[in-house]
Amino acid sequence: MMVKKVAIAIFVYILSTSCYSASDLGVTLLDADVDVSNTVSLQRGARLFVNYCVSCHSAEFMRYNRMAKDLDLSLELVKDNLMFASDKVGDTMTIAMTPEDSEQWFGVRPPDLSVIARSKGVDYLYSFLNGFYLDDTRPTGVNNLYYPNTAMPHVLWDLQGFAEKNHDELTVPEASSGYMTVTEYQQATRDLVTFLDYLGEPAKLVRYKIGFWVISFLLVLFLITCLLKREYWRDVH
Repeated sequence: MMVKKVAIAIFVYILSTSCYSASDLGVTLLDADVDVSNTVSLQRGARLFVNYCVSCHSAEFMRYNRMAKDLDLSLELVKDNLMFASDKVGDTMTIAMTPEDSEQWFGVRPPDLSVIARSKGVDYLYSFLNGFYLDDTRPTGVNNLYYPNTAMPHVLWDLQGFAEKNHDELTVPEASSGYMTVTEYQQATRDLVTFLDYLGEPAKLVRYKIGFWVISFLLVLFLITCLLKREYWRDVH
């Protein structure tokens, strides 16, 4: 009975924490609709991550050469285009900014993004990247619909532009729009979140593939076992 109560308590806790960001803020998260099997999307996401995120956020659990292998990229391409804060292709994705400088400039230390997708969820990350809007009361000049009073600036402003908030809806005026259309920006942030999802579990596709064959083997074994049982018990019945 005690084990059952503990299991129920753990389930309720997990359910409540997973729904926190949507229910407590009174807004519904957007559907990220990511696909980590899409290599092209992962490649585009890696480019965005290196160009817009690695200046402040590290990914210390991922090595450049592992990323190159998984994303079907040559080491030369990675060295020339995706390595700005490291000298060796076997290094992890660290940043040059010190924790002291980050706390002085932003008030907090930007988190490592290696497992952020597993911690926050892909829908939350996608919503967050699409939730920035102009707010003159904030030090960075922007706020976020899904993370109010965030210390993070809108680093993708040149892609999207600056949105304005009207109740719980965001619109991007043509005068302040970026060089991407709304659809293109949504796809870009989806690519970035797809890459973050990959960072959280690089072996996910391998696990899925192995899982398929394991389940298939168990189904065949179950069928053989049933036939064997029928043969053994045929004389008894």
